[in-house]
Amino acid sequence: MHIKLSSLAVVLAFAAAQPAVHARAPSAKANEVLTARHYASLIAGEAPKTSELTLFFTRMPKGADLHHHYSGSIYAEQYLDWIDKQGWCVDKASYQIETKPENVAAQRALPADKRSCLSTGEVIANDVLYRELLQRWSTKDFDNHGAVQPPPDQRFFQTFNYFYSVSNTNFAEGLQTLKKRALDENVAYIETMFKSAPTSDSADFDAQVRQAGASDAALDAAMSTWLAALDTDATFNKNLSDYTRNIAESHAGIDDANFTMRYQSYVFRLQSPSRVFSSMAGGFKAAAQGALVVGLNIVGQESSHIAMRDYTLHMKMFRFLKTRYPGVKLALHAGELALGDVPPEGLKFHIDEALNIAGADRIGHGIDLAHEANALAIMKSMREKDVPVEINLTSNAFISGIKGDNHPLTLYRKYGVPYVISTDDAGVTRHTLSNEYVLFASRYKPNYSEIKKASYNSLRYAFLPAQEKKRLTAQLDARYAKFEAEIASLASKAIKR
Repeated sequence: MHIKLSSLAVVLAFAAAQPAVHARAPSAKANEVLTARHYASLIAGEAPKTSELTLFFTRMPKGADLHHHYSGSIYAEQYLDWIDKQGWCVDKASYQIETKPENVAAQRALPADKRSCLSTGEVIANDVLYRELLQRWSTKDFDNHGAVQPPPDQRFFQTFNYFYSVSNTNFAEGLQTLKKRALDENVAYIETMFKSAPTSDSADFDAQVRQAGASDAALDAAMSTWLAALDTDATFNKNLSDYTRNIAESHAGIDDANFTMRYQSYVFRLQSPSRVFSSMAGGFKAAAQGALVVGLNIVGQESSHIAMRDYTLHMKMFRFLKTRYPGVKLALHAGELALGDVPPEGLKFHIDEALNIAGADRIGHGIDLAHEANALAIMKSMREKDVPVEINLTSNAFISGIKGDNHPLTLYRKYGVPYVISTDDAGVTRHTLSNEYVLFASRYKPNYSEIKKASYNSLRYAFLPAQEKKRLTAQLDARYAKFEAEIASLASKAIKR
């Protein structure tokens, strides 16, 4: 009988044939070498073995997911389950959620065949309706030529409008779902963009910002005045207190010996200057407390008119507040733009300003790198200052069409910029962190050492105290030792069969 051995099987067969002195249990280093060779066999050739890679990466320890949106990581199916819990219904024409009690009551008073707003059970009972709801609330079936086919970026960002109201409910259950899912695929830490800090309006501040124009002195004066007003605003401070308390209450029961979660506050960039600044100030104040909120971010479609118009303004706001709260960490969405999204001038400065004006500690996406005017200087600075980029392959491919050799990950790797692999909005784009590693491995064929480094980097660049990083890294060491021993053992058993 002729048996065709894999590359790993050949290595193990050779080892088995050596003198007895070498037959003792393999060392941790030997297991790592065998795991690396096995992994190399999975990415060899023109067609990587993606099914085996999926099995490999699902089992492989992954330190953390650092670019992670809470609301975009809950699957539409779970949001639909929460509709009935809230006593709401779903309009079967618009697929929007009706939350007003009087409207829901009026609908429920109608005969079943006359209702336009349906319960969860009624939606699920109608397979056509249910399938289209999932297509509107996520990217489900988009690549299978589903019926709902707006432009991909529009589809992605519109999903949040459908489930926004219900995403602000059942936080504790949602976080527990994300924790269980992380543990199932061997992820020890999530740093999620949870909710935005409260906002406040000021027509005077908005006018002053516009009048300031390019004058940093005038802008700083306006921000100083507005910040002082917020500091003494009873309503704003109560809302901020409620915000941090809500996070603490939702977080109850999340941390344990095997899993840790922390939160980023975020600013929605498509608002008036006073709202953006007040939310930003609230986020800085929450993060400065040194508890569960560990950093700040800015979200919203970067190619939209307001985001492009006010981009530099927003970076100056971060700079201003960072001088007052120097210990607060920033992980900023920057350069999530592709050629054609905006005029070419708009592609030239976003990563640069996030680094050099706002003082970002991590860059989210950074996919317009090759178009930036100072691309080489940006990469040199990120390498020397040890500022990583958060790579989101599924998201970048779906929203912006950036993938393969067109993805600047090729540049970041070539020029030694640190990076982490992350998910972005796994519930909307319906994938996992394990799948992101599969894409990374199959598209770019990094060796096992680089894969392992990416996993450890996700803890190294987490916005956690040094002791917490040390604890999680020690756990990751133990998990890798177990994983690599299992890979060697399973392969050995396969040969003996």
